[in-house]
Amino acid sequence: MSAPHPEIPPQGPALCGFLVVDKPAGPTSHGCVAAVRRAYGLKRVGHGGTLDPAVTGVLPIAVGPATRLLPYLSGSKAYRGVVQLGVRTSSDDLEGTVLEQRDPPGLDAAALEEALEPLRGVILQRPPQVSAVHVEGERAYARVRRGETVALAARPVTIELLRLLAWDPASGRLELEVRCSAGTYIRALARDLGEGLGCGGALASLRRTAALGFDLEGAVPLERLASGPPPLLRDPLEALGHLARRRLSPAELPSWRCGRALPAAAPLGEAELPAALLSGQPPGQRSGDPIATGAPPPVAATPDAESPAPPVAILRPDGSLAGIAQPGPEGQLHPRLVFDAAG
Repeated sequence: MSAPHPEIPPQGPALCGFLVVDKPAGPTSHGCVAAVRRAYGLKRVGHGGTLDPAVTGVLPIAVGPATRLLPYLSGSKAYRGVVQLGVRTSSDDLEGTVLEQRDPPGLDAAALEEALEPLRGVILQRPPQVSAVHVEGERAYARVRRGETVALAARPVTIELLRLLAWDPASGRLELEVRCSAGTYIRALARDLGEGLGCGGALASLRRTAALGFDLEGAVPLERLASGPPPLLRDPLEALGHLARRRLSPAELPSWRCGRALPAAAPLGEAELPAALLSGQPPGQRSGDPIATGAPPPVAATPDAESPAPPVAILRPDGSLAGIAQPGPEGQLHPRLVFDAAG
């Protein structure tokens, strides 16, 4: 690990946390990671959830040991996007080649809501041709750029919320709010809506408003990294609000640092469960937000025998993050990620 940036504010013995970047249109996600590396003087930096260059909004970037937490973060994401009806493109957005144009339908809001209904809940979605999906070991977009046509299989995704915010029949444009599972393509939603209406549809613009448990509140504009000391990092625990928690006693800490399983003296109690799970409210959703029809509420109960129990965030006696454990069938908590491991 390279020496820390001389102007970085004190954050403990090692930088570990998240920087939530408000990505502008233009830069790639990899370019944002490179800017964070330069700002903090670190090589160990990674992002969670790629954004296309034209898409703006929330890009959580893990710094230092927090990169090891990326597999444990909630995959749920939220967006606001504008869809253009009456056009079909090669990439399912207006960045692609126009393949067909038609007059947009003269619908009222009620008819548009009816057309949106089949896209809510658990659906099968075919990824766009221009996407990062692997086809025989190669990204689909690379094959398309060579002039190939790829056949991508539909995959199950969950559309937790699909809300119509605005509709302009004259221009054929509508604005949507979407909350969805990982792997969902908003471009594909625009395409499928247009196909359902028989006129074609493509994504005109998109802004991600939440990802991996973070939202736009406190997000840092990318240009902020080019001037002055880099911002303080966000506590890794902010990204783990969807997990149950277990606080170590002072006597248990040395054993945990050596990688030993924790005895389950008692089941995890309500005081150790995140408030979002206790309230039946998914991470990133605020009280009063509607849940789309067909979207299952989160469940805090123990999963059935066929599904592995969700991981548990392990806290040091002072309340800081010590690592991640996986509950075993015998009731113990087995270390999967140990920060500040001994030996």
